Amino acid sequence: MASPAGGCHGVVTVRKVAAWLVHLYTATGLLCCAGMAVLIVQGGETAFRWAFFLMMIATAIDATDGWLARKADVKAVLPGFDGRALDDLIDFHAYTSLPLLLLWRAAVLPDGLAWLLLVPLLASAYGFSRVEAKTHDGYFLGFPSYWNVVAFYLYMLRPPAILSVATLVLFAVLTFVPTPYIYATRGGRFATTINVGAAIWFGLLGIALFGPPEYSTTIAALSMFYPLIYLSLSAVVAAQTGLRSAR
Repeated sequence: MASPAGGCHGVVTVRKVAAWLVHLYTATGLLCCAGMAVLIVQGGETAFRWAFFLMMIATAIDATDGWLARKADVKAVLPGFDGRALDDLIDFHAYTSLPLLLLWRAAVLPDGLAWLLLVPLLASAYGFSRVEAKTHDGYFLGFPSYWNVVAFYLYMLRPPAILSVATLVLFAVLTFVPTPYIYATRGGRFATTINVGAAIWFGLLGIALFGPPEYSTTIAALSMFYPLIYLSLSAVVAAQTGLRSAR
């Protein structure tokens, strides 16, 4: 018969293995980033589309690893390893540096304006470094560095350069404005709407990237319903938060 101490040790070992597996799952996002970098350097329409596909996979990993981490109680089981630091490191590349690099490599902005990509890069570095980038009640403060989304639409739709520049500068500025944005994977208001919409949106992105080429631009334009809903509902939250603060 196993001793109580031996049984307890076995439980601890299982919990540690589970916690490390969660961190390994998070780290697979870094493998996606490595693939993105190779594809972006390779260049070309096919490579860029596969790079966006890897961004989608990295986003899906990021959306689910937090739930797994809470289930495995990784902070308590592995207090000496900072999963948040690993997550932020991967997110900065998957959401910011590589999408912006893709925009440069694909020449989305004219050569004389390409330096403006440094503006969102620096703004995102600020956003990731803020201690209060995420609120205790489950919101982002300031635009949450969704530059992968911005890059997708600027690449697929190719709007006039002035509109591309205005979009990049606008969201870079919004990074510094401490208004709440919905953090759907943490629950809270509108989380169900956002999460269900995300599943539909992902399907449309896949069709836009790999479906019939003659429909890719149209499908990409239609898929903008989701980021517009996200921004609109976040604006509702911001307005309600402002009203409560004014009382």
